[in-house]
Amino acid sequence: MTTYLEFAVLGLGLAAVYIGLATGLLLVYRATGIINFAQGAMAMWGAYVFATLVDDGLLVLPVGSVQLGDEVGILPALLIGLLCAAVLGVLVHYLVFRPVRNAPVLAQVVVSIGLMIGLQALAVIRFGPNNVKVESLLPREEIDVLGASLSVREMLMAAIMLVLAAGVWGYLRFTYSGAATRAASENERGAVLMGFDPNRLALVAMVLGALVSTMGVLLASTLTGLSPANYTVMIVPALAVLLIARLESIALVAVGGVVLGVFQSELSLIATKSWWPVWAKSGLEQVVPFAVIMIILFVLGRRLPARGSLQSVRLPDVTVPRIRPVPTLILLGAAVFLLLAFNDTYRFALTTSLIIALLALSYVLITGYLGQISLAQSAFAGAAGFALAKLTGYWNMPFPLAIVLCALAAAALGMAVAMPAFRIRGVQLAIVTIAAALAIERFVFGNYSLTPPSGNPIADPGLLGMSFAVREGRDLARVEFSLMVLAVVALVILMFIRVARGDTGRAFLAVRANERAAASAGIDVRRTKLMGFGLSAFIAGVAGCLLGYSQGQLSAESFSVVVGLQVLAMAYLGGITSFGGAIVAGMIGPLGLVYTAMHQWFEMGDYYALISGFALILTAIINPAGIAGKTREQIAWVRARTAGRPGAGDPGTTEVAAPPPAGGVREEVGRHV
Repeated sequence: MTTYLEFAVLGLGLAAVYIGLATGLLLVYRATGIINFAQGAMAMWGAYVFATLVDDGLLVLPVGSVQLGDEVGILPALLIGLLCAAVLGVLVHYLVFRPVRNAPVLAQVVVSIGLMIGLQALAVIRFGPNNVKVESLLPREEIDVLGASLSVREMLMAAIMLVLAAGVWGYLRFTYSGAATRAASENERGAVLMGFDPNRLALVAMVLGALVSTMGVLLASTLTGLSPANYTVMIVPALAVLLIARLESIALVAVGGVVLGVFQSELSLIATKSWWPVWAKSGLEQVVPFAVIMIILFVLGRRLPARGSLQSVRLPDVTVPRIRPVPTLILLGAAVFLLLAFNDTYRFALTTSLIIALLALSYVLITGYLGQISLAQSAFAGAAGFALAKLTGYWNMPFPLAIVLCALAAAALGMAVAMPAFRIRGVQLAIVTIAAALAIERFVFGNYSLTPPSGNPIADPGLLGMSFAVREGRDLARVEFSLMVLAVVALVILMFIRVARGDTGRAFLAVRANERAAASAGIDVRRTKLMGFGLSAFIAGVAGCLLGYSQGQLSAESFSVVVGLQVLAMAYLGGITSFGGAIVAGMIGPLGLVYTAMHQWFEMGDYYALISGFALILTAIINPAGIAGKTREQIAWVRARTAGRPGAGDPGTTEVAAPPPAGGVREEVGRHV
């Protein structure tokens, strides 16, 4: 029993960071209506500044650095770190979130993801990828209670964060600005009419949230050190705490953070017992936040308080695709020519681009066409890839049957994840899917009893005596494999076009435009969502299988949450509403053709992810249609001018309507979608 008590106290260290991040999330949400997925990435910057100052007196800035002396005391370093966090909050408010205050939820989610990717890359560039030790602010002492040696440091951490949370509660409850923030969260239009400035309230909330979150991360990092990846994804359990608090109660944030931290700590102790299953010893702590999120959203999803906002910007327009033989043959011919002409490095890069294009296409279908914000596509791809390793390694399943079966398994997983979409949508669905992706990554892909550290080997594909292996002898990127990937990608895109042009695609657009209107027109919304998740997961599964074949083996790093978010970023940059955007995303995606060329020419390193993250923010703010969408608008504008139609308008206002769906639905659901 004493051991359980000791681990309960150790769990208070986790509770400290959960309370800090969840409090910051709540403040930002109450003031802006935005769930900031980059809250953890923002909080770790001030902690990094503190650690570097204490270590060698160097103040590291996003660009450049200032030497403040050989040593900087803990208190001055703490104040400077918190000041940097406050400045970051101001910059994020004005440059990132204020421009999308009235934008659709998708744009708000995308800019926060872009901020997460950019800040994580910047942290790696400025502070390095390795774990950084952080000097403790609190005494490392123990006290004896009932025969147990309890750590004083963890108890003080939790106490400090509870005091800060109480301060935030007092701000919201007793101050003029806090009362105005609460009023705006209930009815922003009414608050504006009463003379409150929502932008000023949002600025104050962003700065306070950054300070409290940074303090939580700074305290917790004295236990585990600082790592860019760890505190970025720690946003998931903080989101679970936020939902426990029903997005509005600071008191429940405090209780939920303590309960979740203590429970995870106790679970880590239980997992060491001999009677505990071996397969459940790794990654179980990430399943708990996902389970909490699922339960809360299933039980309270429709009763969670919604924040009134002044959204006025519509989602990007959708063009119903069609097959054009001449451009299609030209593109396929150009791809074949490049695959034959390139050397091994660029041939493999182009092949990887084709695979990434498929994964991006799954985002186009589920988000661009169906309007569901899914952040779990990399998990679906990973599920198919790991299933492929088992089927080819143990059962000798032949190609291409193995791909079809594994993609169907991914589709089944996608439909299971779709269940919450029956009751929730928007940012709440994004929370569920990112939690599911992290749980699958840590509990399945990172579980050494299921996936050895060296990865799962995958047998080479072959058909009718012809080998499609990616490597053979000195040939590291065989043309046969690349042509096989091109053929599979072309078939999947053809399938996507046929679905998008048919009744199913029209039903997707109707649900995206207005679920209630679609239901009143006779469309089964639940069935449509289930099909959308299943088809998108199937496409992601095919991409996961091809990625497995291209690498020869798979590990957890192949399908991490961060990789999935990077592909989403590229899909939005390319154009989230068209398969052309998916192709563009593949070309500029991680390890793709443009990525490889830039690294070969300029040795960009982590700067590519940094540029991608901030380019995503600019795209969401300035050009929601993406590269492909803007190109399509420019072409339409040129054609209109060439045809001599003076009323064609400028390219930025082009709208393309989808044909009315079959089955009695007579609305042009594509227009203004």
